[in-house]
Amino acid sequence: MIRTRLSAAGLALLLVSTAPAAMAQVASTYAPALPAPQPAIPAPRDVAYPGVIQLDVDATNLAQHIFDVTETIPVSQSGPLTLFFPEWLPGNHGPVGPVAQLAGVEITANGQRVEWVRDTLSPFAYHLTVPAGATELVVKLQHLSPTTGAQGRITMTPEMLNIQWEKMLLYPAGHWSRNITVQPTVKFPAGWQFGTALEPETKDGDLQTFKPVNLEVLIDSPVFAGVHYRQIDLDPGGRSRVVANFVADEAKSLEATDDQIQILRNLVTQMDRLYGARHFDHYDFLVAMTDKLGGIGLEHHRSSENSVDPAFFTGWDTHLGDRDLLSHEMNHSWDGKWRRPADQYVPNFNSPLQNSLLWVYEGQTQYYGQVIAARSGLLTKEQAIDSLALTAATYDNRVGREWRAMQDTTNDPIISQRQPKGWLSWQRDEDYYSEGQLIWLDVDTTIREKTGGRKSLDDFARAFYGVQDGDYSPAPYTFEDVVAALNGVVANDWASFLRTRLDGHGPGAPLDGLARGGWKLTYAETPNAYQKTLYGELKRNDFTYSLGIQTGESNNIRSVQWDSPAFKAGLATGMEILAVNGSAANADRLAAAITAAKDPAVPVTLIVKDGDQYKTVVLDYHDGLRYPRLERIAGTPDRLSDILTPRRR
Repeated sequence: MIRTRLSAAGLALLLVSTAPAAMAQVASTYAPALPAPQPAIPAPRDVAYPGVIQLDVDATNLAQHIFDVTETIPVSQSGPLTLFFPEWLPGNHGPVGPVAQLAGVEITANGQRVEWVRDTLSPFAYHLTVPAGATELVVKLQHLSPTTGAQGRITMTPEMLNIQWEKMLLYPAGHWSRNITVQPTVKFPAGWQFGTALEPETKDGDLQTFKPVNLEVLIDSPVFAGVHYRQIDLDPGGRSRVVANFVADEAKSLEATDDQIQILRNLVTQMDRLYGARHFDHYDFLVAMTDKLGGIGLEHHRSSENSVDPAFFTGWDTHLGDRDLLSHEMNHSWDGKWRRPADQYVPNFNSPLQNSLLWVYEGQTQYYGQVIAARSGLLTKEQAIDSLALTAATYDNRVGREWRAMQDTTNDPIISQRQPKGWLSWQRDEDYYSEGQLIWLDVDTTIREKTGGRKSLDDFARAFYGVQDGDYSPAPYTFEDVVAALNGVVANDWASFLRTRLDGHGPGAPLDGLARGGWKLTYAETPNAYQKTLYGELKRNDFTYSLGIQTGESNNIRSVQWDSPAFKAGLATGMEILAVNGSAANADRLAAAITAAKDPAVPVTLIVKDGDQYKTVVLDYHDGLRYPRLERIAGTPDRLSDILTPRRR
């Protein structure tokens, strides 16, 4: 980092002799108006930080959602020191550390206050001076969990909590995260139980101390705790412990059937049969069954954070929205955590991540998340095929491809930071997930076709991820490594194959994998069974492929397809449909109006509320209801069904 400073005399001369317009041209040379010059932030060095940081978290203030933290940081010398609040968060893929939720930061040494100053160019950095004779700094702070969803993701409720260590600590700059050792202790609410990949060391009532770990492992090892808790062994007698730790708003949500438990065990079995090797000595699913704690699906090396509907078990037949979450997040233990993109292998949590390979990290995981869900029974084969129809239709109609390549969407976590968008089909979003899924289906079916069914993407997965059993150290990879591993399965111009699909501009999604798999995307006047159940659960009414809109339970327009009939009629997200053809609006009447308009003489007429304005909108559309589904291509091999079939070994 470079900062230019002016001497006092030089600054005085400049102020006297420079007109305001000229001053604006050199404004970047001014030092910030702070009590002392800011030191340079030290570059990270791959050397051990001396001593062990003690991190004590009091998580008992449930009513106010406040985590009180005391952190004791050993120091070996006096003088300048910079502390970081983690900014670039793995799995979030962007600079989204919630520093605004950090408060009450007070630092002392030998009982005396030590003043800190935030860096004006790197506001996640705190500069201070360690006084002579000090051997440790005591940092007191609070992590203020949002109390409403409008403030951010809620991490504490009266029934459960989620400790994410990166939100409640500072760490010394100038070191790789793996070289900073931390020992965490948590005071839990009375009687609560918890799940985490951390290993317990000592327990005193509700005060739990964990074994020391390096900072990278700590931040990769969150905690779920709750008053309603259940742990289920998912690999009884297995080579390493795999358990699911459930916390719930109500105890009844924990009532899993034997068949449901077996399906979760099948998930672990199918992962083992896919990869062979394990890169963890134990694995903990952390699962919140909740309407209160903020939603999450976040991967870690030895665990994952997952929030599901409270009816995940008790409403199994009618709740499909979370069904592939656990398989997706566990897959990341191999893809994204052990093997990770080389441009994401950075020294600490304040070094920028680059996301150019997220179509592997997330796209291939999206693919295998669905495949393993089907192989394990989390989804039936029919549900997986119906789900794939929705994905294929969404991205086949992603018109933003005209101006923005899928590769560029890997920058979206940094550009958009997962904020809502008004014109999603045109702006694009993190399309590397599900369009990446379609690309990897294309790869899988190409391998199967070229080898006469003798090999598949599973062979790539085992060669690329299923090696070095028991090795936990991150193994970075490059685009060239991916291409070489694919060529190790079957020779092909994989570099061109991938770059064409990543950098192309359409029209339409890469659906060759569907056709090679023996299926094609079509549209019908009724939704498939999976969509009907899923959208009923989500209270979503889908007219995307007819009028070009989706509506919610209250007839608010939730999305408008770019260049659709609704778009051309001037509709936009956020408007409310009040009436359809002269009658009070509801989804059934809108569907009936679309069907009636198959007669070219019959329009669809809406009364729409836009803020405090009302208008009548006539849509010139006459092709009826259209919902996506997949159909078999007669006379072709059904490779897709083979992909979804459970592995026997």
